[in-house]
Amino acid sequence: MATTIQVSEQLVDTLKKRKQYDKESYEEVIWNLVEDTMEVNEQAKKEIEQARADIKSGKFYTHEQVKKRLRL
Repeated sequence: MATTIQVSEQLVDTLKKRKQYDKESYEEVIWNLVEDTMEVNEQAKKEIEQARADIKSGKFYTHEQVKKRLRL
């Protein structure tokens, strides 16, 4: 069931600025914002912790190293 909500012109202006493309609906914009605040799942948390450990131990490549390796 669709419904109508009332928002201020200031919020409409803010939502307009967050559109990724012209025909994106306000509902899509709001869903994107909601997704950004949703809880990260357990697998993602483990991967984040592993990435942090890798960085601490020096297991990473800098942007410059990647560019050099790819000859960019």
